[in-house]
This record gives sequence, structure tokens and C-alpha cells, in this order.
Amino acid sequence: MIFSIQPARFCWKLSCLPTSKILTTPYTAGAAQPKSKPSSTKETTQHTAGNKKKKVRFNAINTKTSIFPDIGFASSNNHEDLQNKNTAISNSYWKWGKIEIDPTQLHKYCLMLSKIRLTSLVVITAMGGYAIAPGPFDLTTFLSCSIGTGLVSASANAVNQSMEVSFDAQMARTKNRVLVRGLLTQEHAITFAAISGVTGLSLLAFQVNSLTAILGGANLILYTSIYTPMKRITILNTWIGSVVGAVPPLMGWAACVGSIADPGAWIMSGILYAWQFPHFNALSWNLRPDYSKAGYRMMAVNNPVLCRQTSFNYTVALTGLSYIAPLLDVTNWWFALVSTPLNAYFLYLAWEFKKQGDAKTSRRLFRFSLLHLPILMMLMLVSKKYWFLGTGKADYSKLTEVEEKGQIIDRISKFIQPTPVG
Repeated sequence: MIFSIQPARFCWKLSCLPTSKILTTPYTAGAAQPKSKPSSTKETTQHTAGNKKKKVRFNAINTKTSIFPDIGFASSNNHEDLQNKNTAISNSYWKWGKIEIDPTQLHKYCLMLSKIRLTSLVVITAMGGYAIAPGPFDLTTFLSCSIGTGLVSASANAVNQSMEVSFDAQMARTKNRVLVRGLLTQEHAITFAAISGVTGLSLLAFQVNSLTAILGGANLILYTSIYTPMKRITILNTWIGSVVGAVPPLMGWAACVGSIADPGAWIMSGILYAWQFPHFNALSWNLRPDYSKAGYRMMAVNNPVLCRQTSFNYTVALTGLSYIAPLLDVTNWWFALVSTPLNAYFLYLAWEFKKQGDAKTSRRLFRFSLLHLPILMMLMLVSKKYWFLGTGKADYSKLTEVEEKGQIIDRISKFIQPTPVG
């Protein structure tokens, strides 16, 4: 309970601010507010010079109080102006004042804007796509693809945060983000996103190839313009978000061989697409109150049964893709063998989550998903079928032609070879 005190020159434990600078308002404009009780009035006696007694009125307000940076507050004597300011705060959820930025902390703010852990995962999956592709390893192209993909991911995440400030403020998981805390403004976030996006796409286009840049640009648009607003409209946002997460391995493959027409290019991408369902559904299961309060349309909130069933179904699909990888000559058959125990345990955890659907099973599934993906990618890499280390791009194209001609000759020779009569 907070007391606003009259007369205006009196201060009462509010950083010695005069009450002309204090305005009470709900701390979240979008969240459901508790029913407010009528304000109570208390009077006390204040001794002034000459031993004269003066009554001071205390207005007790049963609500949380927030003081925003740049709102022009009205004098407490002008009741109409005060009501207008209340209306202005309700209509405009966040108003940013002048923010002084510490240059020594700017790099930390930029990392927070980029969601550095998520961006690191995106870069690792792009590296995995490059490494698993049946092409020569070129260090310059590899580094350019990795850095460019990271910059594009950072740009997408910055735009996402700038669009969801008011919603992030309502969730415990996101309330400490840099924009919510007021460490940077939305203008700063958009500037950072523009610089990162342009730099990343230019690096992909001029140092890698146009196909990789197109995939990166399309993914940036898909994440910011379709997935982000769809989160508040329909549960289909989870499927769109999984597509976004599945594109980086394709970018890595395209950076290595210049094409994604080979069916093998879609194996790691498909595995990552399927992996995101048990991973995110298990994460969101214990965050249902937050997602519901912020108005996000998630499977865990709107259709819990579908959430658990989908997690199990896509874990089965992920296991099946691990057996298809050797058939498409992406890996050898050792990968199918050694990945079976890993996928079997992942499948068991998804089954438990489907059947019980409680905090314990969802937490176990989520934590193991963080181990499952990097281990599976490492197994794919060490089981890669074709290696072209130390071979240049020109030599690789010639080598491919020789192999194709050799395969044709072998098939013809087997076809025309007479069958011995026993």
C-alpha cells in the first residue's frame, strides 16, 4: 500500500519526489488487474511553527505504482488534467524518455538484443549443415557463412524484441530483457537490427553465394513478419517457428555446394524441424501462466492434449529421419546404429510427457533435448559418408564428373556381363 500525501510540498518515502511528480497507475496495461478497493482516507496531525496543528490527509491506494520516464505530469490541483494524463498512460503503454547509455556496457546490451544463446545455436546448426554437405571445405566460405548467419539471426531477434516489449514485460521469463528494463530504446534496437541485417546479408551474398543470402533474407522476413505476429493469433505459430529453425542447416549446405536440390540437404534440416516440437512444447508447458497472461496462443495453453501428442509424434519422425540419412548417402550405417539408443531415450521421455503431462516429465524432456541435438549432430558429422578435405572447388567438380562416369561404366559393365550357366 502506497500513500500519496497532500499538501504537494510534503515528501513521504518516495525518493523525496513532490507529489506533483507522482502519478499512480497499474504497472501492466495489458494484464488482468485485481479488483481495486475504494481508496481510503486517513488524517493525521502535523505540528508546525507556533505549535499550530494542521491536518494532513493521506490517500491510501490499493494498487501498484509505476513512475514512467517522460510523461508530463499534471499538478495535483488540476483534477481534469490529471484524468487526461491517466487516459494517456492507458492508451500509450510504454513511452521512452531520454536514456543515458554506458558505452562500456553497450556490447552486453547488443548481445542481449541478439539473444546470444539462441543465435549461437543457429550458427552451430548452419556450421553443421556446411560440415555434413558432400563438398570441399573452404575456410573463408565457412567463416563467412557462420558470421553472416549469426548477424542475420541477431537482426531477427532484435526486431522480435522491439515488437514485443509490452508483452515481454508481463512474463517472468522475459521481464529482464534489455528493452523491458529500459536500458535501450526501441529505436536503438531497430538501428542495431538494420546494421546487423544488412551486414549479414551482404556478407552472405558477396562472400558465400546468392542462394545462401536468399535463404537468410527469407528466414529473416518469415521470423519477423509472419511468426512474431502469429504468436498472438493461432497455435500454428509453432509450425512456422520450426520452419525458421530448420533453415540454417540448409544455408550451411547451400554455402558448401551451392545447391539444395539434393535430397540429402534436407536431412539435417528435417531433423532440426522435428526436434523443435518436443523441445519447445516441453519448455512452454511449465510457462503456461505466463503465456496466457501475455496473450500468446501456444499449444500448451490452448490445446494441451495436442501439445503432448505433437511432441511425441515429431520425436518418432526424428527417429525415422536418422535411419533415412544412410539411405540418402549423407552418413554411413554406423550413424543409424549409434543414434538408436539416443533417439530411443528421447522417444521414451516424449512418451512419458504424452501420458502424464506434468511439470516433472516436461522438465526432463526439455533438459534432455538440450543434450540430444548437439550429440546427434556430432554423430552425423563423424559418420559422414563423403569427405573432401584438402580438395579445391574446381578439383571437386572434376572429381564429381569422374565419379559419375565411373558409376555409369560400372552399371553398363554389370548389365552386359554374361550370366554363367550352371
